[in-house]
Amino acid sequence: MQGYKTFEIGGVHPPENKLTADRAIQDLPLPEQVAIPVAQHIGKPAEVVVERGTEVKVGTLLAKASGFISAPVHSSVSGKVKKIDTVVDAQGYRRQAVLITVAEDEWEPAIDTSPDLIEEITATAEEIVARIGDAGVVGAGGATFPTAVKYSIPEGKTVDTLIINGVECEPYLTTDHRLMLEQAEQLIVGTRILMRALGVGRAWIGIENNKPDAIEHLDTVLAQKRDAGLIPEGSLQVLPLHVKYPQGGEKQLIQAATGREVPSGKLPLDVGCVVSNVSTTLSVYQAVQKQRPFIDRIVTVTGKDLVAAGNGGNFRVRIGTPVSALVEAVGGMPDNTGKVVMGGPMTGKSITSFDVPITKGAGGLIFISAEEARRQEVHNCIRCSRCVSTCPMGLEPYLLEKLCQSERWEDAEREGVMDCIECGSCNFTCPSNRPILDWLRLGKAQVGALRRSRAAAARAGK
Repeated sequence: MQGYKTFEIGGVHPPENKLTADRAIQDLPLPEQVAIPVAQHIGKPAEVVVERGTEVKVGTLLAKASGFISAPVHSSVSGKVKKIDTVVDAQGYRRQAVLITVAEDEWEPAIDTSPDLIEEITATAEEIVARIGDAGVVGAGGATFPTAVKYSIPEGKTVDTLIINGVECEPYLTTDHRLMLEQAEQLIVGTRILMRALGVGRAWIGIENNKPDAIEHLDTVLAQKRDAGLIPEGSLQVLPLHVKYPQGGEKQLIQAATGREVPSGKLPLDVGCVVSNVSTTLSVYQAVQKQRPFIDRIVTVTGKDLVAAGNGGNFRVRIGTPVSALVEAVGGMPDNTGKVVMGGPMTGKSITSFDVPITKGAGGLIFISAEEARRQEVHNCIRCSRCVSTCPMGLEPYLLEKLCQSERWEDAEREGVMDCIECGSCNFTCPSNRPILDWLRLGKAQVGALRRSRAAAARAGK
């Protein structure tokens, strides 16, 4: 086992609150109805191919990819399409969705539903990427970038390192931790599949050292696979990491693992690396070896009051299931709840309705008490530079906040606002309780619109 590593610039240490790390994954019972959005990924929404009254099975295609950066969407249940309508998502926007009245499970016949592990990989690199794309696999760590696009390496680019992200640095969340403990063998096959897709001979599974049981378990399983001749010596290893947030960020994890720094405006691919979350990697195994689309995911349901009452846990949930079904499964919302967050407490969004559906990027549901949720009084910036010293991207958040408040978008662009990874370290460390991240998110949206306007103008001028 190698020594612990970490990234160099910034970072914070919020309370970990991994309250459900010892709770095994449970299958959430099927709801009476699901609402499956057709935009669960970065890129163009998928195009609906079913209509009201269509009978569907688990795995039936509901919406096909509508562009290069897009992903298909499949039914997570059996039943009948009730209607095509819009539903409110976790961010409060109305999105097109397929609403299905749920019947008893019946799977598409091509899907292998057996629990048997399939170790032998027969698919070529091109077939792997195609199967991943057809299965609608996207980044399950929250980014939801279509995985097939990530593994379609452009001509002229080379990759030598694959990094599997098992860091799970967000407080409270324990889905990836449980997956590594309970489905390590499938994870390892999924990693080998991705290595073949990239044509690389080296991969690491990065795990923070607050998960010693996962590190030990994966090391043991990997040793068994090496002894069986399935994995060459030195090709696939666990990489233990120091606990520091946001170690799970792609650029931070690449630096910790390889010492390489991804330049501003560039991608991991530009330094020869590709990063995939462990939950995404499990979905890759299911897609390639089992012909199983991305139709469910693991969700941590947690909170101090909830867990203190003996409730909460890690649930395998069908995509499109309403949050209300999870709330019911854990005995209801605690009385003292002040805010319910979808995702992690550092980067997640608070939701206002339990009708919100679970999507491919939803990794957690956190009940935060009224005391913890209460916003503190905002004071003037005292130029203490704590936000500067903790920013993992080397930015000056206090300056970017002022530029965004003044709507100086071009100045914000020059100062690197688009490099912000929205980790929230600046908010966490600010002694004046300033909502820095809110302003930076606004600035990124405005600068993004400005860049698109420039590009459109340039195309029109040709």
